[in-house]
Amino acid sequence: MNDMTRPPGHALRIAIVHEWLATWAGSEKVVEQWLGLYPQADLFTVVDFLPEADRHRLQGRVPRTSFVQRLPGARRHFRHYLPLMPLAMEQLDLSGYDLVLSSNHAVAKGVVTGPSQLHLSYMHSPMRYAWDLQHQYLRESGLERGLRSALARGLLHYLRGWDVRSANGVDAFAANSRFIAQRVHKAYRRSATVIHPPVATDRFTVGSGRDRYFLAASRMVPYKRMPLIVQAFADMPQHRLVVVGDGPDLPRVRALAAGHANIEVRGHVDDAALVQAMQQARAFVFAAEEDFGIAPVEAMACGTPVIAFGRGGSLDTVVDGVTGLFFHEQTAAALADAVARFDAASGAINPADCRRQAERFSEVAFRDRFSQWVEHQRALRAAPVAPSDEAAPVLELLRRARA
Repeated sequence: MNDMTRPPGHALRIAIVHEWLATWAGSEKVVEQWLGLYPQADLFTVVDFLPEADRHRLQGRVPRTSFVQRLPGARRHFRHYLPLMPLAMEQLDLSGYDLVLSSNHAVAKGVVTGPSQLHLSYMHSPMRYAWDLQHQYLRESGLERGLRSALARGLLHYLRGWDVRSANGVDAFAANSRFIAQRVHKAYRRSATVIHPPVATDRFTVGSGRDRYFLAASRMVPYKRMPLIVQAFADMPQHRLVVVGDGPDLPRVRALAAGHANIEVRGHVDDAALVQAMQQARAFVFAAEEDFGIAPVEAMACGTPVIAFGRGGSLDTVVDGVTGLFFHEQTAAALADAVARFDAASGAINPADCRRQAERFSEVAFRDRFSQWVEHQRALRAAPVAPSDEAAPVLELLRRARA
């Protein structure tokens, strides 16, 4: 008996599967919305090391974890157990559930489900490091040569094969952007419905005044290309740049900014200070090729235009010439050209248009779109299956035999 044939009034049994709980970031915010939509759902994850300060976001759920939770050193180094995570996911017992929702950027969609269960997977991305970003990952990890490189390449080869096989257990995919929908099709040859992730736009308001600086705010990790932004503004002394964020690239950012009076590196700031910086900036500068990219939407929620690299999720969020401008090469020269074009068109972008665009990605909009998609998939599962043309001769013989 599946969820479509249960008696009226029978509670739908739902399992929510997430990779791991260690910080509260973009993918966890999707799970938070699901927990609110489906209060009867149970939560499963490979490991749960969520800080106490964030545990209220689980809305009373006690996550059910895998054997990786109990392995030596897992609290600090659970990512080192990535080779075991496919097995860990397959060992989670979800046989008692009608509907399984997986939040996937690595292994969550690999849970085992049966033919009477509906498994819907929301893709933040296929495993980036195993697919199109493999060579970048190996290069940035210092694994281009040697025995460790060979072992890493062997592991990634295994993960790609497992990733494709486990995709066959998913009944329908959703993706957080058109860019990720393309990745899903490339990796699995499956279509995905685009449902943009939730952004807490209510936390932001349009500022009452603008300062004369441009703002770059992000985690300081290589793919965010924060040094590139600083490098571009080092060659534009007539424009001020404020840089906010922390991470491995911060020393390099500070070194590039040294001696340039037009560049201020603030490092880590709290949420209130970040919102204020977004409200007062002339424009928000974003140089990453992101799967979606929440920060540009947050900036637009403040009425602030966005100057963005024109690939990835930015193509879904920023409207070129209306809520910002694109540059199409990840180079300091291309960014400098975009800043010059923005300067020439100063005042052409309306803060109200930026705010309206941001509201398309609100938490309410996400809940509406996601719940409608789930109900549509349930309805498709419940619909009677018409006999195929190949079965027609057999059915005709049976009909005549009964006559």
